[in-house]
Amino acid sequence: MNRFVVGVRANLRTFLRTPLNVVLALVLPLVVIEGWGQAMVGLPSMPTVEAIPLDLGRLLGAIFGVAIIAGLMGLVQMISAREADRRLVQVGYSPRMLLATRLATLAGVTVVVAAVNFGVLWLTIDTEAPLLVFAFLALAGIVYAFLGALVGAVLPRLFEGSLVVVFLAMMDAFLSGDSPLAADVPEFVQYFPLYHPKELLQSAAFDGTFASSDLVFVSGYLLVLLVLVTAVFGATMRTAGGWSA
Repeated sequence: MNRFVVGVRANLRTFLRTPLNVVLALVLPLVVIEGWGQAMVGLPSMPTVEAIPLDLGRLLGAIFGVAIIAGLMGLVQMISAREADRRLVQVGYSPRMLLATRLATLAGVTVVVAAVNFGVLWLTIDTEAPLLVFAFLALAGIVYAFLGALVGAVLPRLFEGSLVVVFLAMMDAFLSGDSPLAADVPEFVQYFPLYHPKELLQSAAFDGTFASSDLVFVSGYLLVLLVLVTAVFGATMRTAGGWSA
């Protein structure tokens, strides 16, 4: 347990020592939420595309902002610390303990990012269930944080990994849930990472409730991501003869 606490603190200090991380977490939400909302309202009327209300656009911008920031943080955490993690394993740290500290730090920072996004959202739209809105923003962010960690474990290069995370987040934001293109996309988009978090968020914001089936699906999604990232991270930390610790 002491190693876990030390690891989380070390990861947190590393995050805070990078000014870009702090700037993205504090500045990007305002830009994304308002920019996304205005962009959705201003869409031209076409047979397969239509504008959406400003409040809904801002809500979608908030969940996209949380997702992309958390996803990139997860990616960078895994890639930047790979060699250091291997050295720590060689001197006696458990790979699973290292991964637990990474994911715990990611989850904690993601909650802070979600709080910033929620603060901006709270100032710009009226919500029926503010606490649920915050919780579901954080949940969406944690899904993408773990997804980014998985991409970082599979693709050890920052450029390629960033392209994957950003492309997936953009496709997710446009095709999942109640988007201008949602009526004309195939049914498999319901398995996209943000589809069910968006359903939860919209229901909480505009109706003050949520569907338990969506929450169960997201919980299962998180569990699958956790299993996958644990397996891939473990494989990258293996040495000749099996686990080194």
